[in-house]
Amino acid sequence: MPVPSYDRSAVTTGIVHLGVGGFHRAHEALYVDRLLAAGHTGWGICGVGTQPFDRRMRDVLRAQDGLYTLVVKHPDGRREPQVVGSLVDYLYAPDDSEAVVERLAAQTTRIVSLTITEGGYSVDPLTGRFQPREPAVLLDLQPGAQPTSVLGLVTEALSRRRSRGLPPFTVLSCDNVPQNGRVCHEAFSGFATWRDAELGAWVREHVAFPSSMVDRITPGTTDEDRAAVADLLGVVDDWPVVCEPYLQWVLEDRWSAGSPPWADVGVQLVEDVHAYELMKLRLLNAGHQALGYLGYLAGHRTTDQACADPPFAAFLLGYLEHEATPTLRPVPGVDLARYRRTLLERFANPAVRDTLARLCAESSDRIPTFLLPVVREQLAHGGPVERSALVVAAWARYAQGIDEQGQPIAVVDRLLETVLAAAARSRTEPLAFLEIAEVFGDLAQSPVFAEAFTRWWRVLRDRGARAAVAEAAGLS
Repeated sequence: MPVPSYDRSAVTTGIVHLGVGGFHRAHEALYVDRLLAAGHTGWGICGVGTQPFDRRMRDVLRAQDGLYTLVVKHPDGRREPQVVGSLVDYLYAPDDSEAVVERLAAQTTRIVSLTITEGGYSVDPLTGRFQPREPAVLLDLQPGAQPTSVLGLVTEALSRRRSRGLPPFTVLSCDNVPQNGRVCHEAFSGFATWRDAELGAWVREHVAFPSSMVDRITPGTTDEDRAAVADLLGVVDDWPVVCEPYLQWVLEDRWSAGSPPWADVGVQLVEDVHAYELMKLRLLNAGHQALGYLGYLAGHRTTDQACADPPFAAFLLGYLEHEATPTLRPVPGVDLARYRRTLLERFANPAVRDTLARLCAESSDRIPTFLLPVVREQLAHGGPVERSALVVAAWARYAQGIDEQGQPIAVVDRLLETVLAAAARSRTEPLAFLEIAEVFGDLAQSPVFAEAFTRWWRVLRDRGARAAVAEAAGLS
């Protein structure tokens, strides 16, 4: 089994990553592991956690000296394990936020990367402007506050570097957000401006915020995965990571304080990532939404189960081809028809078994980010929105909290109370769900979309998800 071939004691921290989870450890941390193996030892990662659920990551990584097992699951059943050693330190901000700020502000830190979820940037998806709403962010904007949020911690570190005459680090978003570099720029410069106008101007002028497109399906780790690692390797790993074979990172080549030779380890460096980003967001990520709610309502629990069901596979491919793809610009070097087929193969990987519940979580962040841009562009050009309307109607039905077999659904969402209340009202007033302004804006005022949504909502109510999918796919 591959283990780190480099001397980890010789590695220094060049990257601080906030939001260490399964995806980061299957993606960026693996690329950095390759850099370290090639002798670029100044680019080790210090992970940072800010949320209560990060305590467990702190405890596991500390107990394992930052090491963990990454297991690639191939469709033919093969397991390809390796031990990754690029996480050389981990700080939990509630333990000592000052230590986190100083690590960020240290001269050796040249990149600060982020996986803080689509909703973590306090940027209004409708206006594109910084709009603080989260309590931790609002508290960090108070004069003299000791920062606790990601925005507060990073901005305080940038302020200290500015006062010390140090160049700023690069802030690199690895989240599934359209134009994530621009969103990141707006979030941090907006936060800094609210705090200090001169600091905000300095951030806008001097800090690089490259956009990136990140891609690897990484389902949540299960007890079965832990047991498999123990059987396979004869070691106990309390938090291994499992993932698919596919791996891609397209990255804008813009930096504040230098960068490692990313291209040497398989990263695709480009001047403009936007076409690749839209491809991934509107095909893979929106495709997950297209499959998730409908599949779950019908009784499926994993993507491979849903993709093995012909009407669901046909519906997904129809959405990708007829609604999502027409909104894309040409993607250099990519055959979009082949990419769509590859997506279906990836979703259908029986070894990965990505859960539909994971795909359906945090929908009030995901739907506006992945699906609604397709809807708005199609509406603007008179294009089809039938399949998209069915997906949104399925979310409304899913948010009622019970599937078609009478089993309870554990709805997970940042706007949970609002979503549940709107879903309950939609039992008698279907358009109540589209009136969640924070999610849909004025979409309820679109006669075309509102009519399609209402009709599909009634099909779901009266005939169920399977019948709706078959009708939308032209199979009934």
